[in-house]
Amino acid sequence: MGLKKGRKPDIQPVEKQSRSAGRNFEGLKQQLLSTNPSERRWAARDLAIHPEAVEPLLQALSSEAEHSVGIAIFDSLRQIGGEAVVNGLLTFLSAEDAFQRNAAIEVLQAMPEGVALHIIELLNDRDSDVRIFAIDILQQLAHPQTPEWLLSVLKDETHINVIATAVDRLAEVGTSDMLPALKALKLRFPNEPYLDFAVQTAIRRIGED
Repeated sequence: MGLKKGRKPDIQPVEKQSRSAGRNFEGLKQQLLSTNPSERRWAARDLAIHPEAVEPLLQALSSEAEHSVGIAIFDSLRQIGGEAVVNGLLTFLSAEDAFQRNAAIEVLQAMPEGVALHIIELLNDRDSDVRIFAIDILQQLAHPQTPEWLLSVLKDETHINVIATAVDRLAEVGTSDMLPALKALKLRFPNEPYLDFAVQTAIRRIGED
């Protein structure tokens, strides 16, 4: 009598098992706390259809160490959008983690109307790094006031690195009426070779347009 082969156990791949858990909002929130990065990643992705997920996603992001999970969280926040997302991501401009800062900037660049309400505040932040990151947001921010905001930096800012960053951005979006403000920088900072080069480049590019 031949031996009967035992029935193979129904074993799913780990990632498939991770997605087979509860897919409702409460279940997904719990999975954001999982010790399994794959489960956290799928939960973050699936929460994109839940507008109420902004707070748990932001909370998870603040302590997430797995790069792929962080990407999924940022992508879901971008899809959800809105004021709560903008407010939450602005806090990451001060984060020590470069990935979080850069990803926050990238998502914020896709939210021009929401970010516009905060630009003046950001450009006047006490931290010069935050002011520079605000200018980085303006680099790709599709908003009609972007050149005007950058021009205000040239007139009001005192930190040389912030000014130089604004000049670099104006080289891309500036108009001829901004040339006097650019030329005035050469008089304000006569002994700054890098700034002088940036100003000359901006003047040349604007003049070519």
